[in-house]
Amino acid sequence: MADHADTQRAIAATLRQPESAPFQAAAEQGRFVIPRCQHCQQAHWYPRALCPFCFSPDIQWEPASGGGTVYTYTVMRRAKPAYAVGYVQLEEGPTLMTNLVGCDFGELRIGMPVVARFEPAANGTLVPMFSPAPAA
Repeated sequence: MADHADTQRAIAATLRQPESAPFQAAAEQGRFVIPRCQHCQQAHWYPRALCPFCFSPDIQWEPASGGGTVYTYTVMRRAKPAYAVGYVQLEEGPTLMTNLVGCDFGELRIGMPVVARFEPAANGTLVPMFSPAPAA
């Protein structure tokens, strides 16, 4: 079997939460958005009702580039099929745990530029995953 990130791996059903509804609506349109506190101006991830920095409820969603860099990763080789997970730091600042897809595992590197894409979970909820960014 090739040592390659494969999006054919089934993603378990993901709970839909009211806090992530704006994210899901944007994802269904192919847009990547992130929450930003209007009180302290900090962007954050994961979606939640209160800002994790100042606890303000004044959260608004804004367009994000969908770009970032691999902060760290691991390859789950014993799983069938094997897959890669890691933390990606978004260009806008927040870091999120995600699947790394669309590349050979041997190509993955800390600091590697990546871009977001959406893959459906078992219940159709769109999940952000990241692939290597195209060469500039």
